[in-house]
Amino acid sequence: MPAVYRYDLKVNDAAVDGNGHVNNVQYVQWMQDVAVMHSETTGCTKATRDCGATWVVRTHRIEYFRPAFAGDNIAVLTWVVNFRKVRSLRKYRFVRVTDNVLLAEGETDWVFVDVHSGRPRVIPDTVSGAFETLPEDGEPPSLLP
Repeated sequence: MPAVYRYDLKVNDAAVDGNGHVNNVQYVQWMQDVAVMHSETTGCTKATRDCGATWVVRTHRIEYFRPAFAGDNIAVLTWVVNFRKVRSLRKYRFVRVTDNVLLAEGETDWVFVDVHSGRPRVIPDTVSGAFETLPEDGEPPSLLP
């Protein structure tokens, strides 16, 4: 499984706000959705459920460079940077496919939580081993043509 996960989407009208471009909240939703898809493809979601845990977002950060509009085709790239006791850092890039313009990039700090107690717990190897991590300060391999 490649370390970088790519999901392609076409911006629909519902994602556009009163300013005529994709709403900032939509990017955050895409970050969550693509993280879940990536986790499902690696087996992390199953391993997490099997040990009675779940992931919750501690913080997220996003920086916007260019607007996206209805009809734009966007590649959302995500990868895991690290696992730290009860937390994991994941990064994202949003690229318009037609011209390879970087629209935004961000990161989410996830916390591994016991479903019964609601408290953070140590991430087991069966969960962290589902991903190949990439260096935090490095560039991910490009999945764009």
